[in-house]
Amino acid sequence: MLGGTEYPHGIPIAANTGANGDIAIDLSGGGQRFMSMVGIDSSTPAGQGSVVFGVWADGKKVADSGVLRGGDAPKLISVDLKGINRLVLATVDSGDGPGNDNADWGGALIVMAQGSIVKPNVVQMPRESAPAIASIKPSVPELNAPRITGATPGRPFLFRIPASGAGPLTFAANNLPDGLTLDSATGIITGALKAAGRTVVHVTVTSAAGSTAGDITIVGGVDALAQTPPLGWNSWNVWAAAVDDAKVRAAADAMVSTGLAAQGYHYINIDDTWEGKRDDKGVLQTNEKFPNMKALADYVHAKGLKLGIYSGPGPTTCQRFPASYQFEEIDARTWASWGVDYLKYDWCGYSQIESTRTELPGLQKPYLLMRRVLDVIDRDIVYSLCQYGWGKVWEWGNEVGGNLWRTTGDITDTWTSMSGIGFAQAGHEKYAGPGHWNDPDMLVVGKVGWGPNIHDTRLTPNEQVVHISLWSLQAAPLLIGADMAQLDPFTIDLLGNREVLAVDQDPLGKAAGRVQAEPWFEIWARPLSDGTIAVGLFNRAPEAATVTAKFSDLGISGTQPVRDLWLHKDLGSSRDQFSATVPRHGVIFVKIGKSKLSS
Repeated sequence: MLGGTEYPHGIPIAANTGANGDIAIDLSGGGQRFMSMVGIDSSTPAGQGSVVFGVWADGKKVADSGVLRGGDAPKLISVDLKGINRLVLATVDSGDGPGNDNADWGGALIVMAQGSIVKPNVVQMPRESAPAIASIKPSVPELNAPRITGATPGRPFLFRIPASGAGPLTFAANNLPDGLTLDSATGIITGALKAAGRTVVHVTVTSAAGSTAGDITIVGGVDALAQTPPLGWNSWNVWAAAVDDAKVRAAADAMVSTGLAAQGYHYINIDDTWEGKRDDKGVLQTNEKFPNMKALADYVHAKGLKLGIYSGPGPTTCQRFPASYQFEEIDARTWASWGVDYLKYDWCGYSQIESTRTELPGLQKPYLLMRRVLDVIDRDIVYSLCQYGWGKVWEWGNEVGGNLWRTTGDITDTWTSMSGIGFAQAGHEKYAGPGHWNDPDMLVVGKVGWGPNIHDTRLTPNEQVVHISLWSLQAAPLLIGADMAQLDPFTIDLLGNREVLAVDQDPLGKAAGRVQAEPWFEIWARPLSDGTIAVGLFNRAPEAATVTAKFSDLGISGTQPVRDLWLHKDLGSSRDQFSATVPRHGVIFVKIGKSKLSS
């Protein structure tokens, strides 16, 4: 239904399922004309949603509707198809996510040439090969990100120095703060800080192939956690309710064996369905899937990794297991006794207590309560608020003591979901910084599927590169949602690229914003601590295109060196702008400018 007119034939594209989708049609040169009325369905409230309709013919854009919103008059698109082999119909949101984007191709039709025996067929876009990216496994030692970590004095400290290279590696450190000890064979620093303060530690990593050196910073203080966005793994997007002790141990093992721990991935997080029953003292026990949580934490910690747990402020969790309502302090002390380092605190069952999703006092209350409890237990626990972005949580998540907060609903492994979430984060960047981060949800690369049955991600290789690039630009937590034991070489290199991770983990903590956009192309950029600028040139269109980043939009001018971050390759210098051919649903991710710091 468009503008009050019902169209019995056409293509309705429902919000949240296909508003960022492409439809490719093989015409084999037999077409004459494509025509359609386009707009947002009449069921959508006026002013809601934002969709752009486009048509590509043999790789060239031939029609564009401009931005259409609910209540806008529909438009007619009419395209000459003579001699065209492939027609692509595409829709995209205008950068605010796919909500209410009920896009309709109303009365859509293809006129075929007189006497043509060709039948139009919907086809898949050509299968793309995986783009080239650098390997994460160098022979000579490299010191990777993060180069900064923090902890509360007097509480247990654990940090695995992120260093890669052909082993065995030997580690040395000068100027370790009092109370900390380095294991020279593993690079794991343990102990407890004796005082607050900021200490620069000089680290040397040596192997038979050579050595490297650099500085890491250790921050001691009462609010020193999550100096950079957490890197790690979460069980939900692969195992969901099928998670168990063995799968968590396997994830920890693979984090080390794949080399991702050496690239800074340190958290191993258990999501929902670990919970059992409460005993007569109110202490929540684990269920049969997790026979000994303390032993599991010890196993993870021995690898220099950290363990995360899941709960919620309501009586029950999302999966209707016991949550922490009225047992907040008991639960927090239990987690501390097990050795938990990270808490994902999911709203879900709290709707039984507080129905509002708009009034700030009600939204903030349960998170403030758990923050007060975490402050008095004798263990550092990174605090992740999970309530899907209600009440503009990015504006107040830091005020209630969150170290990170979900800004969106759940992600799935589709271009529609991932791109709709990722490109809707513009404007949130000013609320992120060391100790407090926007969280656009977990990663959906590798083998995923919400268990027990899993599948290869439905994102194409280029879409996966977009996913990691955009999240890294936005200084987002990178929590792998795949089966760690089945990571293929491409996925390992995708997740572990040291120069891309260095952007995500940059200690300046300035997240990227959108600096240049039209609906089909976007430029995102963030300043880095070395004085350079990380820039992503994104192509949301269904065909490859040239995308240009203007230096004036980046706050720079003149001639600047450019480096491809995925390839670890210098691209020479560009003057006043940088242009590149970007594949469909793809990105070129570069660093522009000369570094003012040594490596």
